[in-house]
Amino acid sequence: MPQEPRVFKYYDLIMAAFVCVLLCSNLIGAAKAAQLTLPVVGTVTFGADLFFFPISYIFGDILTEVYGYGRDRRVVWAGFGALVFSAFMAYVVVHLPPARNDFMAAYQGHVEAVFGNTWRIVAGSMIAFACGSFANSFVLAKMKVATQGRFLWARIVGSTVVGQLVDTSFFFLIAFSGIWPNEQLFAVIVTQYLFKTIWEAAMYPATARVVRFLKRVEGVDHYDRGTDFNPFKIRV
Repeated sequence: MPQEPRVFKYYDLIMAAFVCVLLCSNLIGAAKAAQLTLPVVGTVTFGADLFFFPISYIFGDILTEVYGYGRDRRVVWAGFGALVFSAFMAYVVVHLPPARNDFMAAYQGHVEAVFGNTWRIVAGSMIAFACGSFANSFVLAKMKVATQGRFLWARIVGSTVVGQLVDTSFFFLIAFSGIWPNEQLFAVIVTQYLFKTIWEAAMYPATARVVRFLKRVEGVDHYDRGTDFNPFKIRV
């Protein structure tokens, strides 16, 4: 008889939280450029989603560490599908003719400003997210097997270093290469990458606590030995 798939108590909740953070980061935060004046560094300009998007990578670390690469892969594709649908819906909403009144005439401009992203930004966001998330999960899964489950901090930080480098570089190169001067493009990539990496490293104590809790209540601590790391498969 075929083995019944195992049911986990919190897996679906984490998937829903992951997709929620991903969509909110892209729809609410990405359209705004913010500035902060920091000691020594000076004035720094960054996307307003910078404080929230890294949370999706924390979820990715937790999913891979507890449930394994295969189940994290399903979550990544769920997030990618949500991004595709949100991009399609935004395109339709922006291009629908507004009602003929003064309020809607003014409101249409606001909708276009927030949701009328260029195709390069949309494509860059989705490609960077998918590639960065899979790189993050792959590195963590391989490191877990190599370290025999020890040094969780090294796996979390190491996977973040690789995943965020792929994500940040791909997004800005796809979205703004040839539009921004090369010096500015490089400076923004470095700033965004360093901030995201430091932010996730600072969140390690909370991440480790959640990992320990889930391993205990779910009764699982998956090792990806013999795993098919093909990112295009959906089956666990």
